[in-house]
Amino acid sequence: MQTLTHYRTCNLCEAMCGLKITVTDNTVTKIEGDKEDEFSRGHICPKAYGLKDIYEDKDRLKKPLRKTESGEWEEVSWESAYQTIVSKIKETQANFGDDAIGVYQGNPSIHNLGTMLYGPGFFKTLRTKNNYSATSTDQLPHHFASWLMFGHPLLIPIPDIDRTDFMLIIGGNPLASNGSMMSVPDVANRLRDIQKRGGKFVVIDPRKTETAVKADRHLFVRPGTDVYLLLSFIHILFSTDKVNLKMTDSYTVGVDKLRELTADYTPRKVADITGVSEDDIYELVGEFTNAKSAVCYGRVGVSTQSFGGVCQWLINAINVLTGNCDAEGGAMFTLPAVDFVGHAKPKNRHNRWQSRVRKFPEFISELPVACLAEEILTEGEGQIKMMFTSCGNPVLSTPNGGQLNKAFEQLDFYVAFDIYLNETTRHADIILPPATGLENSHYDMTFHNLAVRNTTKYSPQLFEKSEGAKYDWEIYQELNCLLSGGDLEGFIPEKPEEKLKMGMKFGPYGLDFEEVKNAVHGIDLGAMKSQFPKRLVSENKEIDLSPDLLVNDLQRVRDSFDDLTKKTDSFLLIGRRHLRDNNSWMHNSEQLMKGRNRCTLQMNPDDAAILQLIDKQSINVKSRVGEVELPLEVTNNMMPGVVCMPHGYGHGKKGVQLGVANKHAGVSINDLTDDLVIDELTGNAAFSNVKVTVKAA
Repeated sequence: MQTLTHYRTCNLCEAMCGLKITVTDNTVTKIEGDKEDEFSRGHICPKAYGLKDIYEDKDRLKKPLRKTESGEWEEVSWESAYQTIVSKIKETQANFGDDAIGVYQGNPSIHNLGTMLYGPGFFKTLRTKNNYSATSTDQLPHHFASWLMFGHPLLIPIPDIDRTDFMLIIGGNPLASNGSMMSVPDVANRLRDIQKRGGKFVVIDPRKTETAVKADRHLFVRPGTDVYLLLSFIHILFSTDKVNLKMTDSYTVGVDKLRELTADYTPRKVADITGVSEDDIYELVGEFTNAKSAVCYGRVGVSTQSFGGVCQWLINAINVLTGNCDAEGGAMFTLPAVDFVGHAKPKNRHNRWQSRVRKFPEFISELPVACLAEEILTEGEGQIKMMFTSCGNPVLSTPNGGQLNKAFEQLDFYVAFDIYLNETTRHADIILPPATGLENSHYDMTFHNLAVRNTTKYSPQLFEKSEGAKYDWEIYQELNCLLSGGDLEGFIPEKPEEKLKMGMKFGPYGLDFEEVKNAVHGIDLGAMKSQFPKRLVSENKEIDLSPDLLVNDLQRVRDSFDDLTKKTDSFLLIGRRHLRDNNSWMHNSEQLMKGRNRCTLQMNPDDAAILQLIDKQSINVKSRVGEVELPLEVTNNMMPGVVCMPHGYGHGKKGVQLGVANKHAGVSINDLTDDLVIDELTGNAAFSNVKVTVKAA
């Protein structure tokens, strides 16, 4: 019997928890938190156990599949699959143009080192403007606001949770997400530490979330109206003379303009529409401004609504106006070992082209995924005929999944880079499955840029890939070689470690890769430090509090005010996340899916009584685009007039070969979410304020 201990970073969510994995005779026998990892401090969440399930999953694909003319699947060689794909690319481009090819990159793409480093090169070679990703389903407003205010879409303000005295969380549930746009392992203890040192954290959310239960205070807010609450917050800062820019004063512009823009949004005016009382708004601002340090953090709930971009702008503005931007205990900026921002120069990243049907502008070279189905279904010049998806299941994870499902059915050709035959990839003509998880080395390229401390950690592979399998970095480079007219004979793909070495060597710390590699528990590079104005990428190294694009969008906010005050019989649908869920891509793990059914519709008891519905009753939920049936869960944790479903369910469709997932199929919230309900400024999907009706099934 041979036993070894392997240390690595968990790559299943943003938290980057350190793991200690015990392997006996080539079998994982134990997964636990690495207590010597200074960043995660021994913390572990249930998802980590899913790494073993993924590695051992009988449903996981390991060799290329090709769909036959009869609709059956057959294994083919890599060479044959490559040849067919390259031929179809050239044929499509010759007949219909470069933009007849579409690309969708799913959430797991950014959790895979090889895909992060080598996927972009292949997709760039396709020369298509039809690029889509999961970014426009949850986080695009963060990038949009950061680009306009600080000069770069990756200059994302991160709450300095370890040193703050007051944390305001709007539309975020870090106890379930482990952060999200704030990589923060062991978040429960970190929030508790705020309270232990005499501080507070407050949650504003239409649902009393797992985080809200532990908070010093929770306030319900009506979905889609956070923008008015934030405008009123800033109004109070100006009207009560609470603005104090502190050290950013000399390089902050647009302050007077913002004062003018918020002048009409008194707490009395917004109280009814938001559901937050005038007194509560004043008290909230008072607590925030009286704290020694404070930070406002808004996440999915404020990003995935019709005014997501404006909300993230106003959240950043609150931190700036109160002197809590780039300051200890406030909203700070990580300085990672491999730095994406580096010596970047100001540049336009918006509206360089538009979607063909609805004319939505691109941002950071992507179009809104809410437009993808119509770009496939609408005939004419520029219609998408061929698709590539990378690590994604957009039929379950993007708006109006039913329409997208129909769109994928009519594609001329579709290639999926994926380890599963799922609700989306079942439409593929060829599936290329990369080695995954414990078979890969790992370095978190993205989330070291969003961490609450400056850290770095490299994880070697634990297991060799299976015979005949390929790594994602091999697949992308080999396809790129063939597409560029090369020959694979003698071609040796570059390993990700080569790029990592260069990134670390020329990064802000000048790290030696071997040193990082040998530090199996990671290297702590210290707490976040003030970096402004030097790190600003904007013109003249300034923070712009009133960027024109955001200011102009306030007209839409003003125009919507009266509509939102009208009474309606509809409910507002929001999503939710469970600690054991990770969108749709971990639902084939036995460890994570056991227990009671989590796919329920949560509703306030008063609403249930009016509709004469009872707990656990099967109910029908209907929106403009579709309807689903699922069990009702009656709970005081829901705001009246609001209902809530989990994200990522809806497995078990014909042609899907996922054992565990099919046992816990549930229904998809994205059979209800509306591709026409979108943040018109950023293009982000507006999942958090979809109108639905509810009745007994």
